[in-house]
Amino acid sequence: MPCRRRILPVLARCSTGLALVLGLAALVNGAFMTLAPETWYWLVPGVPERGPFNQHFLRDIGINYMLIGAAFVCGALYPAQRLILWAVPTAWLVGHALFHIWEVLVGICGPASLLEDFAGVTLPALLALGLLYHSAKAQQGE
Repeated sequence: MPCRRRILPVLARCSTGLALVLGLAALVNGAFMTLAPETWYWLVPGVPERGPFNQHFLRDIGINYMLIGAAFVCGALYPAQRLILWAVPTAWLVGHALFHIWEVLVGICGPASLLEDFAGVTLPALLALGLLYHSAKAQQGE
């Protein structure tokens, strides 16, 4: 137990830092999508191959990313509220990642798209799940 008592504060600091990075990245991505949707569309690898440019749709999703980012930043700043702030954004990020996997499974995209999308789609979902899990454990006092 002594080791565990020493490691929990470190994990808490890491969670806060990771949540800030994840949140700020989502905020920046969302702002980029909202303010310059066509530039975002052509700059992000794999996006043009998935369908035609639609500025309205990209701005809708950009707003979603800004809300996700705000939730993770707020959770980093207000640890007691993390579970409630991070649950829905995590669900969206995981659903988004699963949708990308489904696209490969049904043949819409090739398997290489999973690697291409990993940093921007799958990794944020995995990080969010880890943050949510750690936050739940911390609130339970484990």
